[in-house]
Formats: sequence, C-alpha cells, structure tokens
Amino acid sequence: MPKIPVITPRRLMKILRSLGFQKDHITGSHFVFYHPQTKKRAVVPRHLKDLPKGTLMSILREVGISKEEFGSLL
Repeated sequence: MPKIPVITPRRLMKILRSLGFQKDHITGSHFVFYHPQTKKRAVVPRHLKDLPKGTLMSILREVGISKEEFGSLL
C-alpha cells in the first residue's frame, strides 16, 4: 500500500473542488463540502497545520476514493 502524504487542509480543498465538490457551508472550525451528483459530504478542518493521517483517511472514506486514487490526484 502506498503511504499517505502529509498535506494541508487548503491542498485537500483544492483536490475536492477538482473532484466536483462545492463548499456548502462553514460550521465552527470546519468547512463542509458537498457533491451535487453523488450527494456525498466531506468535512475538512479549518486550520493551517498539516492534516493528521487518520483525519485524512476518514475524509477519503467520506468522499469514497482509495489511497491510490488520491495519490494520483496529487
């Protein structure tokens, strides 16, 4: 299995937008993205630090993409 790279929330938001997700709203310290066709949601922390690997993996599961697909989007 490929290693998950360390990325910032800002980079992850760019990737989500390229996948067709749109920023739905902001709740507290989190951005909520929504995909109009698949009806999936992704919640991304709103801070400048790198995302922990567990948080990133959870977001990838919400979105429905594998580590390999994610690696090809970088």
